[in-house]
Amino acid sequence: MHDGEVPTDALLVRLLLAEQFPAWADLTVTPVESGGTDNAIYRLGEDLAVRLPRIGWATGQIELERTWMPVLAPQLPVAVPEPLAVGVPAFGYPYEWAVYRWLPGANPGEVPAQDLADFVVALRGVDATGGPPARGRGAPLDPRAVPPPIQELAGEYDAALLTEVWSADAAAAPWSGPPTWLHGDLHGGNVLIDGGRLSAVIDWSCCAVGDPAIDLLPAWSLLSAADRPAFRDRVGADEAQWRRGRCWALTMAVNALPYYRDTNPFLAGLGRRMIAEVLAEVAG
Repeated sequence: MHDGEVPTDALLVRLLLAEQFPAWADLTVTPVESGGTDNAIYRLGEDLAVRLPRIGWATGQIELERTWMPVLAPQLPVAVPEPLAVGVPAFGYPYEWAVYRWLPGANPGEVPAQDLADFVVALRGVDATGGPPARGRGAPLDPRAVPPPIQELAGEYDAALLTEVWSADAAAAPWSGPPTWLHGDLHGGNVLIDGGRLSAVIDWSCCAVGDPAIDLLPAWSLLSAADRPAFRDRVGADEAQWRRGRCWALTMAVNALPYYRDTNPFLAGLGRRMIAEVLAEVAG
């Protein structure tokens, strides 16, 4: 999916475990199908998972989660990744890799709006002192920085309309409150449902402290138009925050769709869904 991606397989995982964590070397290793693109995931026995970054830009996620998940986990209503051990490069594999606790559940078709809102509210309520500042998602929007990939969608969408919608929402009043914790990537590939309820939120590679509007993303990535009002009310999003969140949803969509159109059906489909939901909402 990415230029320069590093291949992995179950044999590599077994070799790494045997050399570095022999206590786990006899457990079964099974590839996990995932819509994610930055990491290869293998289930290890029944209770563990191995994550290996596929590409250089993903290598900081392990350290980010190892540092901040112990801080955030006790204050959240759902489970989050729990790194148990970090391995080093070997056997031609060039990056740090990690063993995590396996989190039960499945990627959802639907998620209760109340569960998503309760997670977002809890995350925003965690003391953000010392947290990593947002430099991408969650940073201030620049109304002049229309995403160039919008033009690549001209054969499928009205690029002028997408630009108009994006620009209008990007011009919403900026966040004036203190920075809050944010996940930054709340869509169906990064949440787990167990027993019909939100049970875990995974992939914290975008977590930072900044404008909380980015975590309104589920309104367009996961929820229906009928469920959005309850979500919005619970998280307390005013008009400016809502518009910034919608701008982030459209930003992510127009970047993801052309990039993953031919390589990742899940993320391409997510992009189409978010574009459709944003345009329908704006049209009223």
